[in-house]
Amino acid sequence: MADEGGADGTNEGDEGPAGPSDEPAGPACDEAVPAEAVPAEAARAEEAPAEAELEPGPGPAALAPGPLPDRRSRRRRRTRRVLYAALSLLCAGVLLIVGTGYWAYHHYTGRVQRIPNAFPTDVPESALPQPSKGGSQTFLLVGLDARSDLPTTGKGAKAPEWKPGAQRSDTMMLVHIPANHKNAYVVSLPRDSWVSIPGHGKAKLNAAFSWGGPPLLIDTVQRMTKVRIDHLMVIDWSGFKKLTDAIGGVDITVDKTVSRRNGPGGVWTAGTHHMDGAEALDYVRERYGLPRGDLDRTHRQQNFLRAVLAKMLSTGTFTNPLKLKRALDQVTSVVSFDDKLSDGDLRDLVWNMHGVRSKDMSFMNAPVAGFDTIDKQSVVLLDANASAELWEAMRNDTMAHYMATADGVDTLGKNVS
Repeated sequence: MADEGGADGTNEGDEGPAGPSDEPAGPACDEAVPAEAVPAEAARAEEAPAEAELEPGPGPAALAPGPLPDRRSRRRRRTRRVLYAALSLLCAGVLLIVGTGYWAYHHYTGRVQRIPNAFPTDVPESALPQPSKGGSQTFLLVGLDARSDLPTTGKGAKAPEWKPGAQRSDTMMLVHIPANHKNAYVVSLPRDSWVSIPGHGKAKLNAAFSWGGPPLLIDTVQRMTKVRIDHLMVIDWSGFKKLTDAIGGVDITVDKTVSRRNGPGGVWTAGTHHMDGAEALDYVRERYGLPRGDLDRTHRQQNFLRAVLAKMLSTGTFTNPLKLKRALDQVTSVVSFDDKLSDGDLRDLVWNMHGVRSKDMSFMNAPVAGFDTIDKQSVVLLDANASAELWEAMRNDTMAHYMATADGVDTLGKNVS
């Protein structure tokens, strides 16, 4: 007699074929699964219909734990290789920049034109100033009117820097570099300053170079200021024009319209002028028609120097090998240094000053008491009392304090005629 179940032999309400009647339906929830249950489960999984492989959700292979750590490990190794390669390239680039930069200034400082026997040798010990305190240094920068068709300074010099009576020092500046190398202080000495020149009595300061070259000028300045001159830099007007043209000219702002003795137009019109070497030379040499004569002239020279430094010491010059090479090439081609300044000294100076920009430099004139005419010559009278305070600050490396506290300092402003 047929059972009351379905045609396939299953009872209504059953979810699947019944197992043997003597097997329990399954373990209780709080009972441990026996080890034998694992193969039975696997066997049932193998008996599942093929369509189950198409159902959504991960299959048994996707849930297998083995491949995932391998993929993560490979990914980490690949990431490390990329990072190592990037670091290697970065290090190589840094070494290339530093190495090339070092080569550039090592190479070019070795090509600087030296002035032999620039310092006086027959000066009594009592007349020699003590070295500046704290490791600071003072340079004497001289601009020459060589009156020669041949360059007299720089690596391209074709004539000597000095011949008796052949050259005059039209520009003289003391450049003080403090021991911390964070600033620079430039003090102009008017060329018409009436001073005592050893062995020659009273005369204009620029006569010292004409009569005795660098040694007599250094001796004169040292006795006048009691500041030790550590090194000398000399550039002639030919080099001045060449340097200006080499950097592509400079932009100089003239505060108000003033007369111009040389050049076209007869005036410097108020406003900004882009000057090449010849125009810049006219600008810095002019003193006629300026309200304060030689003092305004020195401020023009300082204004020009500030513009040149702003252009040459722009951000990146010392970190870019090509810019550094170009800047050093421009300077060494026109400037001569004393033979006491070794290549190592010059390299140290370049490196130590690499953070200084034109904004970190202070420009001023030496204190002046007035003007006079002596022996039919227009002369500048230095203020002995006010100058003494300045020279003391330079000797003691306290120029920052001097600039902050001194009264009536004739500093270079933004507006220059």
